[in-house]
Amino acid sequence: MTVDLNQAIKQHTYKMGFSLAGITACEVLPHADVFETWIELGRHAEMTYLDTPRSRACRAHPDLLLPDCHSVLVLGMRYPAPFAPDTDTRSNLGLRGRIAAYAWGEDYHEVIPRRLRNLVGFIEAEVGHPVPNRWYTDTGPILERELAQRAGLGWIGKNTCLINPAGGSYYLLAEILLGIELEPDSPFVEDRCGTCRRCITACPTGCILPDRTLDASRCIAYLTIELKGAIPVELRPLLGGWVFGCDVCQQVCPWNRFANSEGDSELTTTLINSNPNLLEELIMDASDFNRRFRRSPIRRAKRRGYLRSIAIALGNLGNLMAVDPLAQTLVNDPEPLVRLHAAWALGHIGGLNAWQALEMALINETDLQVKAAIQSALEN
Repeated sequence: MTVDLNQAIKQHTYKMGFSLAGITACEVLPHADVFETWIELGRHAEMTYLDTPRSRACRAHPDLLLPDCHSVLVLGMRYPAPFAPDTDTRSNLGLRGRIAAYAWGEDYHEVIPRRLRNLVGFIEAEVGHPVPNRWYTDTGPILERELAQRAGLGWIGKNTCLINPAGGSYYLLAEILLGIELEPDSPFVEDRCGTCRRCITACPTGCILPDRTLDASRCIAYLTIELKGAIPVELRPLLGGWVFGCDVCQQVCPWNRFANSEGDSELTTTLINSNPNLLEELIMDASDFNRRFRRSPIRRAKRRGYLRSIAIALGNLGNLMAVDPLAQTLVNDPEPLVRLHAAWALGHIGGLNAWQALEMALINETDLQVKAAIQSALEN
């Protein structure tokens, strides 16, 4: 009966658009000490929500999230593979930025929960009674990649992503904790990264560490999404044209070379331009931002965070066409965070027009941090 139920559940998950499905027991996770060490070393940067007593305890003991938990159903939903790493961001259509592939379509925080609720309803109908449950998709204190490995979905690669041998790593993970006994799948015990270090070598900021963790404070995804303040000056040139997230460590992974490039229909329905025109993005006001990214993960960065990254990308691309728009942003944008990074970008591009724009902006700027950024740009 349990095996038949397992198969019925998995078949239903595939019908719902999940590409991966596995089951593991709700037990203590032996590698929680890796997470503890990572926290103790401060590698979580400013993500203080990871360092609460509850967060740390629950990651080792998932049964604390659901006391009646006996099984965990772990799922993977495919998102589209990004373009080749050498995608031209200086096309004739204008200066272009880069957005991580998972964010091209609907926000998975909206897409996946709808399906998880449906799946719980299916399970309850199959067993004929309510089932204690809790579900997450990148939203709870749970070690989802370790659970995925224990459920047989793949191994944790050197780039810290879950890698499935048949499908690569372009998956969004989700978990349903269940208060019923299901037959667990065999864990994936092989490490198929071997001696390959392509992800470590390719990482623009060198954030990938030897113990299959990363230093969040240097990760482009963290810097462009999670970090709410100014991006450290020394890291700005390393962001290149990335304005939301980063795909580099997955793009260079050999296991993604021949993987199916198609993703779930809702995640591949393009809501945004994956290579946005940076000059057009820079002039968005709050209403434009909220309207354009209402259903997109990009809303997480908020307008000020997104335009902060847009300014850095323009500075890195170094095209003189960006000087006037950046100068206007430096004078007119209501957000000090955006003006601060526009000042840096002008200084990074350089030239007489940029220098004059910085000089003029310095006269009327009242925010002390922005003034300091302007002065630093003039000096450099």
